[in-house]
Amino acid sequence: MTISAQSLIRRVVETLQDPTSIRWPVSELVRYFNDGQRAVAMYRPDATVKTATISLAPGTVQSLPAEATKLVKITHNTGERQRVVTKVDVAILDAQLDGWRGQNPTTEILHFMYDVREPRQFENYPPAASGARVQATYAYMPANIAEPQDGLMWSSVQGDLDLPDVYGNAMQNYILHRCYMKDAEYAE
Repeated sequence: MTISAQSLIRRVVETLQDPTSIRWPVSELVRYFNDGQRAVAMYRPDATVKTATISLAPGTVQSLPAEATKLVKITHNTGERQRVVTKVDVAILDAQLDGWRGQNPTTEILHFMYDVREPRQFENYPPAASGARVQATYAYMPANIAEPQDGLMWSSVQGDLDLPDVYGNAMQNYILHRCYMKDAEYAE
């Protein structure tokens, strides 16, 4: 079951005892909501994973889809044979197959290499030909919900939590924390 952003913001407003959203405008609460989702995605990328078919660009260096933040795994080719794709260390491939990046392209990929220092790209072996596609799992950045205009109530909030439901209470606590920081004598 998906948690609506409206129900989450309503619970925050009730906890704050600010039913008319004077002290904490709803647009501010929605900004905190969006910030909280990004924080969860940053610290727990496993909370925002998606499996999809990725079309590869010709060659060896590949980019993840625009919404992706890091690669988790590549499981297999999506062609007729659906051959498994395994992860290898690029240094081993470089040592064993000098010049592998210049080999003839193919639509069936055997291996992928991933460096966490470049989280939005990976390499594949052999070089991909046009039409090569693989099944990949990657972490993504949750979608923001739109901020309502100032002066509107919590009932105007549209959208859903773009995280698993188990993060609902954590999101509520995150928003409340940000609200209470506003009243803190010393900001953290």
